[in-house]
Amino acid sequence: MTFGATPSPSPRPPQRSRARRFVPLGIAAWMVLEIWLLTVVAGATNGLTVLLLLVAGVIVGGYVTKRAGRRAWRNLTESFQTAGDPAAPGNSPSGNGRSGNGTSGSGNTLPMAGGLLLMLPGLVSDALGLLCLFPPTAKLMQRRAEKLLSRRAGYAPGSFGDAFQQARMHRPDGKVVQGEVIRDDEPPSPRRQDPPLTG
Repeated sequence: MTFGATPSPSPRPPQRSRARRFVPLGIAAWMVLEIWLLTVVAGATNGLTVLLLLVAGVIVGGYVTKRAGRRAWRNLTESFQTAGDPAAPGNSPSGNGRSGNGTSGSGNTLPMAGGLLLMLPGLVSDALGLLCLFPPTAKLMQRRAEKLLSRRAGYAPGSFGDAFQQARMHRPDGKVVQGEVIRDDEPPSPRRQDPPLTG
């Protein structure tokens, strides 16, 4: 006679998060709003004006994105060059870790996002892209995003907050420094001598 184990109750299916539930609805509402605004502008002016607005947004957004990408690439190559040069200002022991221009590795995210938003067809995305490029609103948005992301205590590995924390750890402003301290002036600890085993 065999006894079978009682089957465990079936696990509940994983519930969808609020973001997965509402993000598609938000994107659909945004697309409807963009199309409606384009038809309103086309009715108030003409179709050629709407076409010129869309083409201008793509051209300006491409230019801004290309410029921000070049700046990011230049900052990356400069940081690699100064990392190998011990006499560079950012690598001096008494320095605060800033590079010569003080802007290495920062200031490219919002222009890149603004350029991408300008390239998207629509008037709301163009307005958001211009807000990302206008310096006072860009600084306000950057401060707000940093506060929002640094307020959360625990981040899941691979999440946006975790990536933000990792990026902050490598910023040249000296806020957080990862590493290991190795001192050459301390003598090495003596090796432990165990007595031989006798069999």
